[in-house]
Amino acid sequence: MRPPAPAVLGLLLLTLLSPGEATKKPTPCKRCRELVDKFNQGMVDTAKKNFGGGNTAWEEKTLSKYEFSEVRLLEIMEGLCGTSDFECNQLLEEHEGLLETWWLWLKKKYPDLFEWFCVKTLKVCCAPGTYGPDCLACDESCKTCTGPTNRDCGQCEVGWVWEDDACVDVDECTAEPAPCEEQQYCENLNGSFVCQECDSTCVGCTGKGPGQCKECLPGYSKESGQCADIDECSLAEKPCLRRNENCYNTPGSFVCVCPEGFEEAEDICVQTGPAGAEVTEASPTQPPSHEDL
Repeated sequence: MRPPAPAVLGLLLLTLLSPGEATKKPTPCKRCRELVDKFNQGMVDTAKKNFGGGNTAWEEKTLSKYEFSEVRLLEIMEGLCGTSDFECNQLLEEHEGLLETWWLWLKKKYPDLFEWFCVKTLKVCCAPGTYGPDCLACDESCKTCTGPTNRDCGQCEVGWVWEDDACVDVDECTAEPAPCEEQQYCENLNGSFVCQECDSTCVGCTGKGPGQCKECLPGYSKESGQCADIDECSLAEKPCLRRNENCYNTPGSFVCVCPEGFEEAEDICVQTGPAGAEVTEASPTQPPSHEDL
């Protein structure tokens, strides 16, 4: 039995494809991207073309003129479309003037030809981070996408990773070594993280507040799971040793101060007043202000 002719094979293949697949044409965006890709390749191919060796100073001067010249542009344009590529030639014929304008006047200001030509000028393509005919915003996890969810990503944004057929957040706080300083805790965010300061009562911490301390600073102790100030003035062993001296508790510490009407001596608070005045035991008064301390 003779094998089917090539034409018959082609017909059989078309019958296996759906009508949409058999007649599907490149989208305007794909055509535009292909043209830009060929243009960029043409720029690579013509870089320093026909120059090599010899007078370096002369070459640099001449190449500088050639780099942005119409001569080089013409060489690039001539290689963009094959003679039988009707769609490429049609697109080039329609927008040749735009490419020339970009080349001569806008190349430095808009170095990304695809973004300037296909996205901003012809508006046949969406900018990265958008999708669809209306260029709707991708999910925050996507750098590029074809739909609205994190499962439609083409590429994941920085801080996200492809996992289980979707872009998922990277928890930087679980990294080793830890990303934050010793007196900070790490708070994970979508696509990033921040380092927050520990509570002022902590020596190291795992989260916000005095209940997340790893250890307590001197002058604090754990009470009901939180670092709380120790009232040294209420301890059985009094911290203030001079006679008549008052003790005032402060956050994490205490101060010993002679009360009003008394002055400091070596080991006692001595009452000041008229000669012959009776010296009495001092009674606690209002805590001194910070200025007094």
